[in-house]
Amino acid sequence: MGFIIKPVVTEKMNAVTEKSSVDKTIVARNEKAAKAHNATAETRSYIVKNKRHADGLKKEKTVYSYVKPAQPKYGFIVKPEANKLEIKNEIEKLYNVTVIDVNTVRYAGKRQARYTKAGLVKGQKNAFKKAIVTIKAGEEIDFYSNI
Repeated sequence: MGFIIKPVVTEKMNAVTEKSSVDKTIVARNEKAAKAHNATAETRSYIVKNKRHADGLKKEKTVYSYVKPAQPKYGFIVKPEANKLEIKNEIEKLYNVTVIDVNTVRYAGKRQARYTKAGLVKGQKNAFKKAIVTIKAGEEIDFYSNI
């Protein structure tokens, strides 16, 4: 039905896309979480300085870390009546990608005023809804392919 109005290709949205498109190394909180993610063990040594030990007490700690694969995110301005399932289906049809998650944000219209020769002109920007779409790792959307 055409719920997507336009893709958001701004500097701020590109920063979100670039940040989410990089693999992240994450430290697991406990051994249970480490086993769930097939984490690798790493021993870190550190020195604890206190009143009893002037030169410091050496200790070791085992830390489990794993790599979280990148999941690229893209932003779209959508119609306010569109829900997440409709947005997901339309993006999968338009761009031939697998959508993992859709997050939506509603923005209120902002009041604006400017001074002109005719005096103070007041108005209001339109309210809109933005969808941030997470797609499968390894896939990407090229907005400039059909230009």
